[in-house]
This record gives sequence, structure tokens and C-alpha cells, in this order.
Amino acid sequence: MEQRHLGRTGLRVSRIGLGTLTWGRDTDEHDAADLLKTFWDAGGTLVDTANVYGDGEAEYLLGRLMDGLVPRRDLVISTKAGSVPDPDRRFDCSRGHLLSALDASLARLGTDYVDVWHVHAYDPATPLEETLQALDIAVASGRVRYAGVSNFCGWQLAKAATWQLAAPGARTRLASTQMEYSLLQRGVEREVLPAALDLGIGMLPSSPLGRGVLTGKYRGDATPADSRGASEHLAPFVAPYLDDTASRIVDAVTTAADGLAVTALQVALAWVRDRPGVTAPIVGARTAQQLTAALSVEALSLPDEICRALDDVSAPVHRYPDHDWSTL
Repeated sequence: MEQRHLGRTGLRVSRIGLGTLTWGRDTDEHDAADLLKTFWDAGGTLVDTANVYGDGEAEYLLGRLMDGLVPRRDLVISTKAGSVPDPDRRFDCSRGHLLSALDASLARLGTDYVDVWHVHAYDPATPLEETLQALDIAVASGRVRYAGVSNFCGWQLAKAATWQLAAPGARTRLASTQMEYSLLQRGVEREVLPAALDLGIGMLPSSPLGRGVLTGKYRGDATPADSRGASEHLAPFVAPYLDDTASRIVDAVTTAADGLAVTALQVALAWVRDRPGVTAPIVGARTAQQLTAALSVEALSLPDEICRALDDVSAPVHRYPDHDWSTL
């Protein structure tokens, strides 16, 4: 699998990442082992997790598999901290909480360090400089090699990255940002992606297949029994992308796939993988067969005319101030 630099850093990662959102909950150890082995055999290196996935079980599973199945040195492990199971405070990005969460993640993963550590979301109750200092401490201590953020909007990302760049050598520059990005969700193109491109921050798209909808499995009001849309706890996650707008985009993806003699999954994934500023989409497959289908996109590059057609049919409405007011 082709490798790409993560933002403006020397770290290289596979241009498709493996997600572990369902590990320890819907994905057991046997299936997780099949997924990781399939990914590794294909040349994949970037594995993304978080301390809250499966209430910590995802990290624990990954640690067990690294202990005997796949060598730690062959993987680039990305995890996150900051989300908390508190209905009154969804995120705690205080320095104390983040560093404690990092130590707990390392223990579950059974490793001395993680390659990339992300702040899971912006915490308005904590000064941003305190949150960012936790990243600096983690890198300086050797527990983290590279740092990033997740779910930061444009001004939050720009503020955080600029703060880090203001003291070169003393602060850790942001290497990456993880955001939802697909043909069904192009909101990052408004401000986040331009900021990331300008600041040298690599984009790691989550849900690059539109939460599974872009595979075409939900066309015609169909909901496969083994799909996320049929899952009690994941159905609300899929539902926002089952509207008429999404249906038109899925139809266009399917038409393009038919014309290229490939699958809708391959078209949707190739589109987001090759967008400017993107380093590696994170794919969360349920089975090794699904993952193999996603990894087959390595051989596909979409023709320019197909990309333009998909751009047009999925174009978000961005007007003032994104465009010159005199053209409106």
C-alpha cells in the first residue's frame, strides 16, 4: 500500500487506515484478529482507536493482538483522549485528565508509546493552552511521538496550530486532524480543510463511506439485517444520511461505479482518499471480507471527469464569506 507523510512531518503512514470503533463491542477478538491480519498483509500501517471505544476494550484488544499477531514496530498506532462518559460534560481536556487517560491507554495497549495522540474534541471549559500543554508534555516524555486534534472546527484548529507554531522547538506542532469527511459530509471543506492545508496538518477522514450509506446497501429503503442501520445503537448514527439528498449522491456514485466496472464502495473511498490535504481515510470494516473490498481501492484512481461529476452532485452550499461578496 502506498505510504504518505502525515501532514508536514516525517512520519509516513498507509494511505488507508483501519478503524476500531466497534472493537470490544460489536467486533470480538477473533474478528478483530482477522481484520488486523488482513490489513497488515495488505501493507496497512495506520490503526486508529480511542480510549472510549468499547469503554477501553478496543485498545485492550489491539494490545493483545500486537502482543502475538502483528509486530508493534510494523504499526502506526493512533489513539485519542478527552471524551468522558458524563452527561453534564461530554469532554474533559484538562491537562490532568488527558495525561491520566494517556497512561491508561498505554497500559491497555501494552506499549510504551503511541505514534499519534489526538485530543478527541474541543473542550470549551478548559483553556486551550492547557490542553495543548498536555500534548507537549506527552511528546517530551516519549509517551507520544506525534500529536493532533479531532473534531475541531476551523477557527479552533487554526488557533491551536498557530499557538503551537508560535514557539518552535518548545511546543509540538500539530501533525493531524481527524474529521468526518465523505461525499455525504463535505463540511470540512468550508474552513477546516483550508486551514489544515495552510498549516501543514494532515487530514484523517473518519466515516469516509458516509457511515456505510455510500456503499449502496441502503438503496430503495433497504436495510440489511447485518448492517449498522439495523443495529439498535448504531441506527441513529446512520439515519441522517438516509434522506433524499444522500440518495441522489449515492445514485451518482453507483452510476460511476457501473461505468468503471468497480463497486460504489471503491468509488466513494477513492474520491475522499485523493482529495487535496487528505492523508488517509479511516475505514471501520465489520469483517475481513469487507476490509478486503475496501483495500482493493489501492489500484483505483478516478478519472478527472468522474471526480468533477461527483464534486458537482455533492457540492455543499458555501457562499459568503467563503466567496467574494461581489460575485454573489
